[in-house]
Amino acid sequence: MTRDFDGDRIILRDLGFFGYHGVMPEEAALGQRFFVDLACGADLMQAGQSDELLHSISYAEIYEVTKAAFEERRFKLIEAVGQHIVDRLFAAFPTIQWVQVRVKKPSAPIAMVAGEAAIELHRHRGDR
Repeated sequence: MTRDFDGDRIILRDLGFFGYHGVMPEEAALGQRFFVDLACGADLMQAGQSDELLHSISYAEIYEVTKAAFEERRFKLIEAVGQHIVDRLFAAFPTIQWVQVRVKKPSAPIAMVAGEAAIELHRHRGDR
């Protein structure tokens, strides 16, 4: 069964972090920059009508949960980093129904002149 990711969303893009994630030994020793894009699906109708934060989800709090998840431990795979972020967001914010997360690694240890390596995960609450 395919589900879509339509509807209201809170979006944060190009969140920059420094981390030690990666398979290669030099990634664990030296670290590198990573960027994270998020879209979190939640019903924002009441927030739009009331203009009150208590009817929404603070993007500052979403950022803090994402940062803590990113820095909490070292992962070999950016797929695991992304899943860890998703898990923490679902745990922290019960009204988030789905998350799209992209973890970008612009300095991946591959011979590319420009660009980045990245993964993108699409998860609904309760998927397993």
